[in-house]
Amino acid sequence: MFEIAPPIVGLLGIVLLLVMICARFPVPLALCIVSIGGLAYLIGWGPATSVIAGVPYEFAASWEMSAIPMFLLMGTMAYHSGMTTELYSVARIWMRSFPGGLAIASNFACAGFSAASGSSTATTVAMGRIAVPEMLKAGYEKGLATGVVASAGALGSLIPPSVLLIIYGIFAGQSVSALFLAGILPGILTAFVYAMMIVIRCRLNPDLAPVQTNEATLSEKISALGRIWPLPLLVLGVIGSIYGGVATPTEAGALGVALVLVVALLQRQLTLAKLLASISEALLSTATIFFVAISAVLLTRFLVFSGLPDLLTSLVEYWSLSLLWLIVLTTLIYIVLGTFLEPVGLVLITLPVLLPVFQTHDVNLIWFGIMVVKYVEIGLVTPPVGMNVFALKSVLGDSVRLDDMFRGVAWFIVCELVIVALLVAFPQIALAIPGIEWLPKYF
Repeated sequence: MFEIAPPIVGLLGIVLLLVMICARFPVPLALCIVSIGGLAYLIGWGPATSVIAGVPYEFAASWEMSAIPMFLLMGTMAYHSGMTTELYSVARIWMRSFPGGLAIASNFACAGFSAASGSSTATTVAMGRIAVPEMLKAGYEKGLATGVVASAGALGSLIPPSVLLIIYGIFAGQSVSALFLAGILPGILTAFVYAMMIVIRCRLNPDLAPVQTNEATLSEKISALGRIWPLPLLVLGVIGSIYGGVATPTEAGALGVALVLVVALLQRQLTLAKLLASISEALLSTATIFFVAISAVLLTRFLVFSGLPDLLTSLVEYWSLSLLWLIVLTTLIYIVLGTFLEPVGLVLITLPVLLPVFQTHDVNLIWFGIMVVKYVEIGLVTPPVGMNVFALKSVLGDSVRLDDMFRGVAWFIVCELVIVALLVAFPQIALAIPGIEWLPKYF
């Protein structure tokens, strides 16, 4: 009988997986089929069954994974209690005198809500229901109005608490707390680069965003800030407890849920129906993420048995690829795969292959985690899929065409590539707050 070398089996498995996903096969099912079939071929059905049997419990019982439902529940409760509406309203008061003020307000409101949501899609949908109709009503160009919300909504993947950073930390064996801290400066930098781009574009082409003449007074601006006090309290409670070493990410997530609940009850903004809707949405999102993640663990086991990661590591060493060229190659891989893979699947499919390769260069895996999430942000708005774009489209209906939306996000993709270049050139942007030194050289 003709025998196929194990690394070739692993490579064929990856190819088959990508073909199935391109054919719109559900990602977790595709992962399971390829992984179980590959393990059975390599080690036989009996041993494969033994390997597979304990994976779901071992993964789901992980203490770190319990942070995911906590942060998802915190985000859904924050949305249903009206925090999103107030945040955008206040940002609009402060920013409307700037060129493209409503777009800038939407940008910073997305960044702010990301700190309570942890999910890109949730941030995009929440802000899309509020901000885009306001901008279109004010005469904003459709591409700018939708592009800023779809792109800034992706900050939910980076600004802590981020579900993707939790998943990456577990798979890469890195501190979730350190990853959260590392995401702060890149997230803020991204929001400010977006804002600068909007101002420059609107100054050069005023037709993109009509100037708002009814500027608020300073007293009105200061008074408006009082309406968003729950959000700084929430950020301080969650991130401050982690940074101060008082709570683990899971405990911080539970604290965040408690804070949102107390604030919502004090403001009488959370009815029983809204609470049940929040819990239902969080449970559905949690189940989806866990299904994909458990399937990805199976893929990792299959690839380990195939020896494909070791082969790729050996090839990188043989070709003497510098770290800079490896980063360029990785960027291209994520941009291509990001066009048709959803975020969690993209991260979990690529990590088993790429992590061993980067470890040979002694790359700081906290920095690499931030880079991975930045790549995911780009994939969330890149055609032909662009999950955030389609999520926003589902909210807006036929009021805006897809080609207008993708044309609008193109400017933000350029900004993302600039930020990626800055993170490569200055890794301490990500590592300064966690207090981590950058060791490897690029060449």
